[in-house]
Amino acid sequence: MADSPSYDARGLVNLVSEVESRLIGGSPAPRLDPDIAAAIPEGRTYVLVLFDGLGVAQLHHEAAGPLRASHRSTLHAPFPTTTSVSLATVATGLAPSRHGLIAHLSWLPELGRVVNTLKWVDLSGHPVAADYASYLPRPNLWERLRAAGIEPITVQPAAFAGSPLSRLLYRGARFESAWDDHDLVEATIQLASEPNRLIFTYFWPVDFAGHVYGLGSPELAEALRQAANLWEGILARLPPAVTLLGTADHGLVDFAEEDKILIRGKPLDSLRFGGDPRGVHVWAEQTLLEELAGSTGGRLTDSLALLGPDPGSEARSRAGDTLLLAPPTKVLLPPGFDKRLRSYHGGLSTDELEIPLLIG
Repeated sequence: MADSPSYDARGLVNLVSEVESRLIGGSPAPRLDPDIAAAIPEGRTYVLVLFDGLGVAQLHHEAAGPLRASHRSTLHAPFPTTTSVSLATVATGLAPSRHGLIAHLSWLPELGRVVNTLKWVDLSGHPVAADYASYLPRPNLWERLRAAGIEPITVQPAAFAGSPLSRLLYRGARFESAWDDHDLVEATIQLASEPNRLIFTYFWPVDFAGHVYGLGSPELAEALRQAANLWEGILARLPPAVTLLGTADHGLVDFAEEDKILIRGKPLDSLRFGGDPRGVHVWAEQTLLEELAGSTGGRLTDSLALLGPDPGSEARSRAGDTLLLAPPTKVLLPPGFDKRLRSYHGGLSTDELEIPLLIG
């Protein structure tokens, strides 16, 4: 288990910074370690494919052969290792400490609720109305690129068009809908035919299959085959002078039913919980926090220290009194957390934190 993710040379934020710096000459975050960056070809247009849930550990699966063959280096996802946080890092080129989206289930003091930042519902499932497009800092990555004459385009499943999360993440980017995997490939290739573009293509089935069916399931194997086919399909037909990169937002870890710790009972029911099942934000007085850590085997730590450099006011206001990190082989499930899943993420284990840098 890592003490903290890399934000200065080997992180997802540094990959975004590397691409932005090559396209427009600068970025707010440090670039990649030069030894890693040296393997990335220069391009007039860049394509970045993000495979949701494709941690380095998932590359060992026999169905992931073409992806494994393109694995050139290993990076770190930001903390927490979860989709909405990592996608916000891509959309801003900033660590979570600076972009302020610090958890899957995030306390938003301005709304007075803990909000699921993927679906934008509260813990009871009710939709949360907010100014989604203004949630992340300005200018974001897409706005900086556009201002410098680079066209940012995201290729996404059509079902995500206009969703609260898409409105939050892709302010300033052209949103190109794709109806299936074939369409995702075709749209990416066609859009990459023009110079001075950044194409960000998102693929979700690996994450879904892992969560619902588990890492040893036929469904996960099929999702990895789909991901490999998509990668090969794009790589085979990309125009010249286009650089193809692939990465992920986090890895996945299976947990058995007996590994799920339900946090229930008095006085815990009165507490506010947020965060992720592998790292829970808790608002409580110190004695109760220590009792909770003792009963779960978890470790209390400062979440701000894990989010990146120079935490801003948004990150500070949304963080719990402390962060309760789950034991390595457990998940922590307060009320409102999903206890139905087979695999989880959000913590600091190698399998959650390590994501690949794929180079086509």
